[in-house]
Amino acid sequence: MLMVFKILFIAAVAVHGLIHLMGFAKAFKFAELEQLTQPISKSFGLLWLIATALFLVTIPIYLLKKDWWWMVALIAVIISQLVIFFSWQDAKFGTIANVIIIIAVVLSYGEWSFGGWYKTEAEVGLAQTAKMSASVLSETDIEPLPEPVKKYLRYTGAIGKPKVNNFKVKFVGKLRKNDESEWMPFTSEQYNFQESATRLFFMNAVMTNLPVAGFHCFKNGKAFMDIRLLSLLKVQYQDGEEMNTAETVTFFNDMCCMAPATLIDKRIKWLETDNSKVKAEFTNNGITITAWLYFNDKGKLINFISNDRFNVDAGEKLPWSTPLKDYKEINGRKIPGYAEAVYSYPKGDSAYGTFSFSSIEYNVKDFD
Repeated sequence: MLMVFKILFIAAVAVHGLIHLMGFAKAFKFAELEQLTQPISKSFGLLWLIATALFLVTIPIYLLKKDWWWMVALIAVIISQLVIFFSWQDAKFGTIANVIIIIAVVLSYGEWSFGGWYKTEAEVGLAQTAKMSASVLSETDIEPLPEPVKKYLRYTGAIGKPKVNNFKVKFVGKLRKNDESEWMPFTSEQYNFQESATRLFFMNAVMTNLPVAGFHCFKNGKAFMDIRLLSLLKVQYQDGEEMNTAETVTFFNDMCCMAPATLIDKRIKWLETDNSKVKAEFTNNGITITAWLYFNDKGKLINFISNDRFNVDAGEKLPWSTPLKDYKEINGRKIPGYAEAVYSYPKGDSAYGTFSFSSIEYNVKDFD
């Protein structure tokens, strides 16, 4: 469906752009055009030609997925509508094409503006960590950790590799509000910065056949979630103390699941060890959360459970877990290839999200 729309949009821009050549030809007397009954000066004829050029230039920029294509299209529409206004009797129906293009421009502006906010935050984090050196994680570094955690770090291949200052991960998956809701497919990109305890999660999804974008921002204990229809209209926004605590849990979960090398962090206090499970306490910016980490015989982390994450629908904290499986090696480190996000209600467990890892990079230098 989306591909069909793109093809029709490109065709409309091309045809609309080429039609403007008629005004140029009329002004410079290259052709007698009965369709254009009103006179066109040479100066306006050049504007008709510029509109053609800008519309045609828009097409390759759009196909190359440059997020600023809408700027060129907007200038083209403004010039086009100007010349149409001065030849209204002959060219008024061109306004319909301009309205269609403007709608696409507005939608693309929303994506550019909302996504640009996420990009700016990520670039700030990258600038702060770009000059950080990452020494190699050694057996000495992990000596204070509980045995199941040591085994996990060895299994994942974290030993002998650089410590993690930041990481970037991409997911594909699906989300839903509850068991009665339809699944919403999504793709996402995320940057985490360890020292400043920052998590930036940007998602593109489809809800009832309409595009939805979401930005989860957690910066050193302060968090918000902003969900927008068409990247423009807010459909959900959440912040405050409950959100701050919930995202502290999520940040610690990311450390455990996606960046095991960070489990030497001094903000973690290991409380209990019971065979294949370990209880941990993570404190950041005055917020303390706890979680149980569950491991199998091979040393894989297979679940993470915390009681400190607030559930908006229930209006209270509920046990929150992320069962993990399908470990695979990416860039020399083993991470779970699949995870779920689950709330445990009195009536039973409910998975509201599934996540499949597409890629992960550690100690990233530049935004890409």
